[in-house]
Amino acid sequence: MGEALRDTIDPADFFQADLRVGRIIAAHPFPEARKPAYRLEIDFGEPVGVKKSSAQITEHYSLEALPGRLVVAVVNFPPRQIGPVRSEVLVLGTHDETGAVVLLDPGQDAPLGAQVS
Repeated sequence: MGEALRDTIDPADFFQADLRVGRIIAAHPFPEARKPAYRLEIDFGEPVGVKKSSAQITEHYSLEALPGRLVVAVVNFPPRQIGPVRSEVLVLGTHDETGAVVLLDPGQDAPLGAQVS
């Protein structure tokens, strides 16, 4: 999309983010969201467990297609209150040419809770 590169950071700063593989176990409508979004429940295995998140992924994904899907998320950001939802993790994605979110995934089966490195 032609966005400018960000400033150089120290690798130690990047590795403070705890990125892990999780499996969506439930997806729900989120009609209270300002922009179209879903409420997700994601299982990261031990020691993280099941966490909740909201995600603006309605363009490419139906509610029915999300359970069972692997995702990558940051699990050590502080929770954010998004309307009535307490979002506990940040699910990662990129934007397609129209700006819609495309989820990042490990590309093949990976253990729940596996750290991205």
